[in-house]
Amino acid sequence: MAQTLGEDLVLSSELQDDSSSLGSDSELSGPGPYRQADRYGFIGGNSAELGPGQPSADLIRQREMKWVEMTSHWEKTMSRRYKKVKMQCRKGIPSALRARCWPLLCGAQMCRNNSPGTYQELAAAPGDPQWMETIGRDLHRQFPLHEMFVSPQGHGQQGLLQILKAYTLYRPEQGYCQAQGPVAAVLLMHLPPEEAFWCLVQICEVYLPGYYGPHMEAVQLDAEVFMALLRRLLPRVYQHLQQVGVGPLLYLPEWFLCLFTRSLPFPTVLRIWDAFLSEGAKVLFRVGLTLMRLALGTVEQRAACPGLLETLGALRAIPPTQLQEEAFMSQVHSVALSERDLQREIRIQLAQLPKSSPGPAPLPQARLPGAQAIFESQQLARIRGSTKPEIPRIVVQPPEEPRPPRRKPQTRGKTFHGLLTRARGPPIEGPSRSHRGSTSFLDTRF
Repeated sequence: MAQTLGEDLVLSSELQDDSSSLGSDSELSGPGPYRQADRYGFIGGNSAELGPGQPSADLIRQREMKWVEMTSHWEKTMSRRYKKVKMQCRKGIPSALRARCWPLLCGAQMCRNNSPGTYQELAAAPGDPQWMETIGRDLHRQFPLHEMFVSPQGHGQQGLLQILKAYTLYRPEQGYCQAQGPVAAVLLMHLPPEEAFWCLVQICEVYLPGYYGPHMEAVQLDAEVFMALLRRLLPRVYQHLQQVGVGPLLYLPEWFLCLFTRSLPFPTVLRIWDAFLSEGAKVLFRVGLTLMRLALGTVEQRAACPGLLETLGALRAIPPTQLQEEAFMSQVHSVALSERDLQREIRIQLAQLPKSSPGPAPLPQARLPGAQAIFESQQLARIRGSTKPEIPRIVVQPPEEPRPPRRKPQTRGKTFHGLLTRARGPPIEGPSRSHRGSTSFLDTRF
């Protein structure tokens, strides 16, 4: 199963690369004077101006000021006003503040502070030749039309190379996964390389543990969970997929592993990431269910897809007008899927997984459901790991047993010599007469 999953992932990536290879480094050596980048940095894009369905500049400025206020008092905001953070994430984090908000949401700064090694040491160390060769082949495939990644010697591709190499050194047992490339590239568009690296670490180990390892065991589990949710929420779409033989591993790895960076318009991708870092993996399931409904929700749409290829083509050919961020995200947040529902379905599917499946068993309890759970776990770890001064303890000794009062010997009219000779037992032989009057003698005898 894991080998099949890996082949499906490579195949889907190759198909995506063929469809997006126009304007690669071999064809586009650099932004010419007639090429203009949009507000997200894509050359020849059409997002330079705000469309009619986009929020106004005044509204964006209000959201920026709200985020500045929340990030200035982050611990208080997360501990007392997390609902406000979640609502602001659903509305969208302004591009000017993602470099400040994303590391706070995913706890990357705390992860960096508690890590024994630094990013500079990992980036300067030589990488494994096997991983370095694979990473080098994938660099030009990550957003070839973005101004950061146009040139092979530019700071974008070189920074991406250092981040991916550093992760293979940070977690040598996991190594490198193809899907980490686009995820790290989006982070590098908004963050410095060190912050992007620690955010990638948190995504791979806290948000989606088991996704990017050699066996991808968590992807297999989430594929079964997604089909179960699809059967419950969209039963007719589920029946159609079963009839044409479209399994979840044919489309879900590209969605979940790449966090929809290769499947949706970039403004919508950023909104999904805002909600994902805030609320966790349930956002990915909501987005996948929304795409299924938009592609195959009506009878006419399913009738136009009689086979496997037509169905997969429909999932990739949703009209762009239906994928605009405001309208699309409102549908995503309206999906009736809570964290409790997701955890219950995970337990059900985990119990039904075959025991003979290759690789380690998935550990769904290691995945934290969003920024609030990550913040609370880090605060608890900080409290447990802090060295507090030892509090003195008051030890109460049990009372001693009462002793009978000591009777004072009757010495009137008697000499010490007579008292000692008349005592019970054999006579006590003391030292010579010259020492009997000394202090040591009296202390010893009486």
